Amino acid sequence: MTESQLASRVLMIRPVRFESNPLTARSNKFQIRPDASPQQQQAAALREFEGLAHALEAAGIEVIVVDDTPAPHTPDSIFPNNWISTHNDGRVVLYPMEAENRRTERRADIIEYLNTDRGLLVSEIVDLTAHEDAGHYLEGTGSMVLDRVNRVAYACLSSRTHLDVLGEFAQRMDYDVVSFEAVDSDGVPIYHTNVLMNIGEELVVICDAAIARPEQREAVLARLRDTGHTILSLTYDQLHAFAGNMLELRNNDGERIIAMSRQALNSLDDAQRRTLEAQARIVTAPIDGIETAAGGSVRCMLAEIHLPLNGSGGL
Repeated sequence: MTESQLASRVLMIRPVRFESNPLTARSNKFQIRPDASPQQQQAAALREFEGLAHALEAAGIEVIVVDDTPAPHTPDSIFPNNWISTHNDGRVVLYPMEAENRRTERRADIIEYLNTDRGLLVSEIVDLTAHEDAGHYLEGTGSMVLDRVNRVAYACLSSRTHLDVLGEFAQRMDYDVVSFEAVDSDGVPIYHTNVLMNIGEELVVICDAAIARPEQREAVLARLRDTGHTILSLTYDQLHAFAGNMLELRNNDGERIIAMSRQALNSLDDAQRRTLEAQARIVTAPIDGIETAAGGSVRCMLAEIHLPLNGSGGL
């Protein structure tokens, strides 16, 4: 059964002790430690979280909100797509993460809640987390941008994205891998692929200039074209404004929705906006505090739920 590229449900984790995480700052140059206290960072992040969740719900997206827990302290729990992905055959994949204080974001109770309380089928858990023992990581749909229809995983390699874990994901989930190296305008490796690109149903948004080696850049663009996608290129400035960190969804009326931050939208020129609006309705919210303190944006905050309804029993 072909999997839809677009989800209609998303999981969001409401922050309880959000703050800039020093363990992720080493590899995430988008992250800037704020002057605000942890309490101030949490208050600002909570306001921004609620604004984004409300905007998505108002646009007809089903938002499944689960509260974070005060302990253990998980400052980046607002980004669940790094530890979990779900698939239309009922499989749930758990991922190895670089920062030790992010690993406790993985919560079995959330998977059980999706299955038992939300009536979604969980047929199997594919657990890749043993790779952490070897210091190898793959941070979910941050590390990979999935073309679910054509079974292609695009991934820029970094300290958070390793080939051996990509290989196991590809083998177990029946994906091809297109890997490449990508750097920002200062030549620093980009930590996650999903700040670089997003694959929608027809449109791909990508800062292809960031793909460091010309032959890799051409290979990525050729594969995207071969799978029938239209390509919208971003500049480095737009990359740094998180314009690549958008997500295309489908609402309960069948309408396509593109979710992105206010900063990302404001970075686009008029022609780019028209291209996006020809594909989908843009839904946006200001999340400047989250973007600055944590170095992630709207797409990072949304774990798409592709699980089918549970008609035959799950775990």
